[in-house]
Amino acid sequence: MITRRLGNRTVSAIGLGGMPLSRPGRDGSLPDRERAIATVHAALDLGVTLIDTADCYGPDDHPTDEGLGHNEEVIAEALRGRSEEVVVATKGGIRPDGADWPIDGRPAWLRQAVEGSLRRLGVDAIDLYQHHRPDPAVPYAETMGAMKELYDAGLVRAVGISNADPGQIAEAHAVLGDALVSVQNEFSPAFRTSLPELELCARLGLAFLPWSPLGGMQDAAGLGSTHAAFQEVARAHGVSPQQVCIAWILAQGDHVVPIPGASRPASIQDSAGAVHLRLTPEELARLDASGEGA
Repeated sequence: MITRRLGNRTVSAIGLGGMPLSRPGRDGSLPDRERAIATVHAALDLGVTLIDTADCYGPDDHPTDEGLGHNEEVIAEALRGRSEEVVVATKGGIRPDGADWPIDGRPAWLRQAVEGSLRRLGVDAIDLYQHHRPDPAVPYAETMGAMKELYDAGLVRAVGISNADPGQIAEAHAVLGDALVSVQNEFSPAFRTSLPELELCARLGLAFLPWSPLGGMQDAAGLGSTHAAFQEVARAHGVSPQQVCIAWILAQGDHVVPIPGASRPASIQDSAGAVHLRLTPEELARLDASGEGA
């Protein structure tokens, strides 16, 4: 496993997105607990040292904290006895409210949210605490000030933001300074509109964590010619299109750490293999061009 920087720490170049471990299937049932834990263990065995979760990942009717925390609990259980191996990143800023899950960037809610995450993860400080999504009802500087207070209080070791635009990234950087280490936005062959944010992170020295990096790769028809390009490069290397996708994302910059989700060991094993896949300049140019007009 190759590594990349996340603030003052080193993590694997590929992380594990934990959300699928708590996503109910079509029949409404949760993924098998033993398989979920085996998936985390498979990631650790491959050298994955970054695991991403969030307090709101889980079924709406989960009883803990009125719906919060299922995914954090699964991750904590899987890491029991091995937590020193990894950086656990979680997120707050979305709260349950009956059947709804409104965005909430108020300082009071963020303090309550981080305290809940600390309890469920069983830690004294969260390695990387990320604000989940900007709240249009709360000034972003106010929300970032609350994140800075959590950092200054020692409740979180580093701060990240998610789903932020370039202006918000710059504002967060101005408020948080060195406490801010990462930005987590959607980025994939099918969704490239976060490229400006990816490039800004490089200039600011921040890690960029693409969420849903395999978005659309399971749907050949949905991606059309984009999928075809990834599929043809995959055939040339004898690997999956998904692995080519991760390798292409890794090639976007040394500050990029994709966090593909997985609900079974085979999925993270395939994604992790991308660190060993070397795409030629011609292949990278073709994959870059495949998104034009998409």
